[in-house]
Amino acid sequence: LKDSSHKNENSVIIYSPSEKTMFHREKKAILVWKDMRVNKKKKDRIFIFGSAMFIHIILFVTGKNVTFVAKVDSSQMLRKPTMKWLKGKWMDLGSKAGKHLQFKESYDRNTKIYTYELTIVKVVDGDAGGYRCEVTSKDKCDSCTFDISVEDAGEDAGELDFSGLLKKRERKQKEEPETDVDVWEILKNAKPCDYEKIAFQYGITDLRGLLKRLKKMKKVEPKKSDAFLKKLGPAYSVEKGKKIQLNVELSDPNAQVRWLRNGQEIKPSAKYIFESVGGIRKLTINKCTLADDAAYECVVGEEKSFTEVYVQEPPVTITKMLDDIHVVVGEKVEFEVEVSDEGANVKWMKDGVELSRDGKYRFKKDGTKHWLIINEATTEDIGTYYVYTSGGESKADPSTIWLIFQLSEQAVFKCEVSDEKVTGKWFKDGVEVTPSNRIKMTHIGRTHKLVIDDVKPEDAGDYTFVPDGYALSISAKLNFLEPPKIHLDTTGSFVNKNTIIVVAGNKLRFDVDITGEPPPTVCWKKGDTEISEAEGRVRVETRKNLSCFVIEGAERSDEGLYHITVTNPAGEDKADVMVKIVDVPDPPENVKCTAVGEDSASVQWDPPKFDGGVPVKGYLMERKKKGSSRWTRLNFDIYESTTYEAKKMIEGVLYEMRVFAVNGIGISQPSASSKPFMPIAPTSEPTRLTVEDVTDGTCALKWLPPERIGAGGIDGYIIEYCCRLTTEWVQANETPVEKNSYRVRGLPVGEKMLFRVTAVNIAGRSPPAVMAQAVTIREIVERPKIRLPRQLRTKYIKRVGEKVNLVIPFQGKPRPVVTWLKDGAPLDTKLVNIRTSDVDTILFIRQAAREHSGQYTLSVQIENMEDKVTLEIQIVDKPGPPIAVTVTDVWGFNAALEWKPPKDNGNCEITGYTIQKADLKTKEWFMVLEHNRRPSCTVSDLVMGNEYTFRVFSENICGMSDDACISKNTAAITKTGLKQKQQPYKEKDMCSSPKFITPLVDRSVIAGYSAAISCAVRGHPKPKIIWMKNKMIIGENPKYLMQNNQGVLTLNIRKPSLFDGGKYTCRAINDLGQDEVECKLEVRGMAKNLHHLQCVTLTMT
Repeated sequence: LKDSSHKNENSVIIYSPSEKTMFHREKKAILVWKDMRVNKKKKDRIFIFGSAMFIHIILFVTGKNVTFVAKVDSSQMLRKPTMKWLKGKWMDLGSKAGKHLQFKESYDRNTKIYTYELTIVKVVDGDAGGYRCEVTSKDKCDSCTFDISVEDAGEDAGELDFSGLLKKRERKQKEEPETDVDVWEILKNAKPCDYEKIAFQYGITDLRGLLKRLKKMKKVEPKKSDAFLKKLGPAYSVEKGKKIQLNVELSDPNAQVRWLRNGQEIKPSAKYIFESVGGIRKLTINKCTLADDAAYECVVGEEKSFTEVYVQEPPVTITKMLDDIHVVVGEKVEFEVEVSDEGANVKWMKDGVELSRDGKYRFKKDGTKHWLIINEATTEDIGTYYVYTSGGESKADPSTIWLIFQLSEQAVFKCEVSDEKVTGKWFKDGVEVTPSNRIKMTHIGRTHKLVIDDVKPEDAGDYTFVPDGYALSISAKLNFLEPPKIHLDTTGSFVNKNTIIVVAGNKLRFDVDITGEPPPTVCWKKGDTEISEAEGRVRVETRKNLSCFVIEGAERSDEGLYHITVTNPAGEDKADVMVKIVDVPDPPENVKCTAVGEDSASVQWDPPKFDGGVPVKGYLMERKKKGSSRWTRLNFDIYESTTYEAKKMIEGVLYEMRVFAVNGIGISQPSASSKPFMPIAPTSEPTRLTVEDVTDGTCALKWLPPERIGAGGIDGYIIEYCCRLTTEWVQANETPVEKNSYRVRGLPVGEKMLFRVTAVNIAGRSPPAVMAQAVTIREIVERPKIRLPRQLRTKYIKRVGEKVNLVIPFQGKPRPVVTWLKDGAPLDTKLVNIRTSDVDTILFIRQAAREHSGQYTLSVQIENMEDKVTLEIQIVDKPGPPIAVTVTDVWGFNAALEWKPPKDNGNCEITGYTIQKADLKTKEWFMVLEHNRRPSCTVSDLVMGNEYTFRVFSENICGMSDDACISKNTAAITKTGLKQKQQPYKEKDMCSSPKFITPLVDRSVIAGYSAAISCAVRGHPKPKIIWMKNKMIIGENPKYLMQNNQGVLTLNIRKPSLFDGGKYTCRAINDLGQDEVECKLEVRGMAKNLHHLQCVTLTMT
């Protein structure tokens, strides 16, 4: 479709199927659709070629479909390009895809051309504007810009007259291709009067902050540096959401650098990436946000390189468009529009001319809403109104204005001349007045009158009576005197009739409409101080019929009652306006931890001293571990109280807390961090507190540890006591005791006392465990009683060599006397150890022997009261072997045995015998009988022709005897006339040719790892084995190890390389023939520094 007749590569051909005409013009094309009766199934297609081209298209057909086609050559691209269709400067049409806007893309593999299509279905007036198609691939970018105007179609006008069309159109200058601009460079080279215009053009909202930083930058003069070969630029700009890279070049490639942001050092992370290539140091900031708009420094030793990074906010778009308005002359008109950002600046225009603040037009703003107000509409106000932002446009076209006037007073001019016959004429501002229904002129005698009914503002002026024939005249002036009036607009920021609220730091611009004739004088005061009209932070701007009160960057000191007074000769008017400055509150104070628990802590703080002028709604809390920089938000809903219990904390870890105050304006700065605290809970109360012993003046207590201890552990226990009739508790121990028992001393004898025990750790004391009943402090006589354990009530049996430890508790008060006897005689303490306490006695034998067996008597005695128990101890051992084992009879396949019990039964009863037999030929012993109770037995199933011997083991509760008694005689089982018939022996011929019974198997191995291949062969005589690789005999190569084990053949390959792959053959040869098998071995190698495996197969045929 590119026109071959024109060599200019930026030329374009635009073809309309419905018109079947073609028109060419360099750098610009004009296309006119004329035929409204177009087949609706066809689409007009506009093909766009070339680079940095501008196309202007006028569509005279509304409701028609139009398709734009862009083709991209990707023959030199590695990846698929990205195409964007944009309207205006910022609006991405990809997000508007739907029934009205349709997108399509295709790819031709032969020509490697991507085709992108944008179809506008049923073109409407709103589709008019500038468009741009932009294609990007990595760091390459190309774009094409075109403009669309939409008009309604008229009647068929015949043939197209392009020459006439071109004459009527003004020639536009060639547009340069769009390039990335640096706002910093534009501001530095611009005049101060152009700053606001540049800020609006590039969507800058914080112009004052930007100019402050620009002023600092201009003062910095570059100095020569020994550490830096190339420093950072003075400033950088980046769009929000994109990344930026800061580069410096050092003279020393090994030098260490530090990157600072607003004086704070930056740590490497996913957002901030540090790079070092030789002497170049790079800082990459990913996904820039408004928080990254700051001053950055690169520090090398004592030298620094400084720069500013400015993050451009996204364009402001219009969310609520203008509406058409029909008004009556004299009525008030309000145009309302809503934008996407509260800080956005907008421009109002009428028929292409920007509107300014004067008596006729007023601008008002509340959040994202903007108003254009016309106080009294006239016929001159008919036109098209536009509102512009940095990223959108809206317009409204008012309809016909109806004219309505109201009746007013009557004005009479009277003039008396010297003669009745003198006539004359009336003039207004030099123009003769003509009579009408409203204007009447009369001449009665010498009096001439001019009467004007329904006086209107346009009737004001100089009226003159000129007599005919005389060079004289008399004049009078018609003036309208209107008392001054202040018109307060109570909408917008007003909270009531005379109070306006301003957020601290914001700009207040308060417009007051003033009427009166002649124009009144305006005076603003705060208290007795008059506010001047000179430039300043707080100032007054006066225009025709309008007074503007301005506060730049509102502060708390600006709060107060302001008085406005307007005066003129007709009178005076006054009004009061209360300006209230609201701000975020001050931080809360005195944050402290009042109590801690196992996993919780109670925090308390004082409200902020200043609430910002708005009641504090609540608080937000954060905590962190001591030493950490990461704060964790504890509540996301506002918390109203000044005490808070933080939960889900880790016991034993130090924490810090801080608090934010919240009001209707925002969140305060954080409070100072609290002192570190540790969540540790005291233990629960000790359990099972009981009285162990009571004597005259003492009481022994015992208890169990608490059920819940926690991370703080237990440092000890505090024991307290008090008399039953008092509530004063006395601490019995000065320092905590670690044991679970304690004897309280120094108690009054005969008194009834109460006791309680408390566990102590780092968190404090636990709840006390209190004894339920009072204890009388008095010695109690108790009969002695031995509590013999159940296992000692029968015979106590132990093996030789084992230890004996018998604990026998007893009771009795006072402490009884304990006596031990063995077999009625005093116990020898050299053989047995005895240990006795207040409550039990212990009999201990380290290694038991048979002489320790016997009857032991324990006696417990208090005065004439006594208690005794007897226990029997038996020490047992393995028995000896039986005596005199004899074969008493042999018959058939059976033999009878008899023996006598052993002399040593091991100090216990013999429980049985074990009998074994052995053939005299093999002399291997086999089990015959186990646990035989009698000293005799019969052995059956003996083998004929064999002679047997027997042995017997004795058994008791300790096991079998170590030795056995062997029978003195043997038992021979004779043959009973059987005769074996020998068969003639015929030797078998075992010779055979080699044959592989298990073949070789193909294998795939990894290079560097030893491998083996195996097969099996049989043949007689033993065949000779030959291994071959690719039909070549391997021989005595040390890399290969050949083995033959009972016909199993193995070839081991030590650490094979890629060249060891191939076909391996095993051949077996003997005198009767030969046989061979083969397999294929594949060696795979792992290549370094590559992303895939390489496989090499060597095959020889």
